[in-house]
Amino acid sequence: MAERITAVKGMNDIAPPTSAHWEWLEDRLRQLMGRYGYRNLRTPVVEPTALFIRGLGEVTDIVEKEMYSFEDRLNGEQLTLRPENTAGVVRAVAEANMLYDGAKRLYYMGPMFRHERPQRGRYRQFHQFGAEALGFAGPDVDAELIVMACDLWRDLGLQGIELQINSLGQPDERLAHRQALIAYLESHADLLDEDARRRLHTNPLRILDTKNPSMQSLVEAAPRLMDHLGEASLAHFSRLRELLDAHGVGYSVNPRLVRGMDYYNLSVFEFVTTQLGSQGTICAGGRYDGLFAQLGAKAAPAVGWALGMERILELLKEQDRLPGQPVPDVYAVVPDVSALARVMPVLQALRRKGVAVQMHAAGPDGAMGSMKSQFKKADASGASHALVFGADELAQGMVAVKPLRGERKAEEPVAQQMLPLSQTEDWAERLLRG
Repeated sequence: MAERITAVKGMNDIAPPTSAHWEWLEDRLRQLMGRYGYRNLRTPVVEPTALFIRGLGEVTDIVEKEMYSFEDRLNGEQLTLRPENTAGVVRAVAEANMLYDGAKRLYYMGPMFRHERPQRGRYRQFHQFGAEALGFAGPDVDAELIVMACDLWRDLGLQGIELQINSLGQPDERLAHRQALIAYLESHADLLDEDARRRLHTNPLRILDTKNPSMQSLVEAAPRLMDHLGEASLAHFSRLRELLDAHGVGYSVNPRLVRGMDYYNLSVFEFVTTQLGSQGTICAGGRYDGLFAQLGAKAAPAVGWALGMERILELLKEQDRLPGQPVPDVYAVVPDVSALARVMPVLQALRRKGVAVQMHAAGPDGAMGSMKSQFKKADASGASHALVFGADELAQGMVAVKPLRGERKAEEPVAQQMLPLSQTEDWAERLLRG
């Protein structure tokens, strides 16, 4: 026997019944985007490696440690499985000149890839849903995106989600803060861990995001970026806070919130929970006005967020907010395989009317199985009724409709109704009402 092939570690299959929860969440997200006027954009899973090196920053964890990059053996092109999608969205918008007739509100969903240690809510293939507003410069759209995420938590019935916000200012302000931060950290070089020492002169801002407990007091006393912000940056942040206050959105200002990509400026934010262990961030984003120019395109302001689908589903499960599994409206019991040619067109007519029909299928021996076994499967399906296409019923041009739910058991004799096959479309509505 050949060796069995299994899935790549950290890249998981999503099968029924779990896949139904994914479909439900995706539908809710699409509805949310529609209410706010966001339209779908789909980008390739594989992008040029340079897109992420230039867009995310060469010394970020993602680029240094986590990207799945390879050389196309046919043409030598350097390619990468996308670790995030904001850079891909900007590339697509710039490449198609989508902003020629005005700003755009877009959303995406799909798999991302990072080579990291798999754990709860964090996988090597994971799925993100993102909303991006491109061509908008004002804090009103920053606020809109945050309010939109809050609407989602309300729609899903999720509790205990905290919003943290910060401002990263503009590049010249970050440069002044960077110089002060380097000087401060150099004066405490003996307290820096290996990762911090490596980042000291390349990306010191990321040191503020360290998870090393022994460095927390050092980080807390470090120079604050907020103290280096100019009038315009402070006004943008103040207006964002005013708009959030006007919407009744609760938040805390976290001066150490820096995000993991280098393209952010001005507003940044994270929605966090304490119910998922170390993977507490479920949605995050901010403004990235410089990314278009970084990628060689005409400069344009932009802001957006992305949420982790796996983490949202984990939180829904934790709070017992996942919906029940979808079930058919009716289950078709067919005692004799020879009746299928007559029965299947009837079932198809019901489906065209919107009735969800699950048909009992023949076994490996070609037989349909006993009535008792069929009724057991009908009951297990969750359908509200069984349609019984017995020989006697078919001889009369009828079908027996038998209730399956409530106090009555599928195996017990119960009152059933005989309905004419010739009037299938007329009684389809009755089945939908249960």
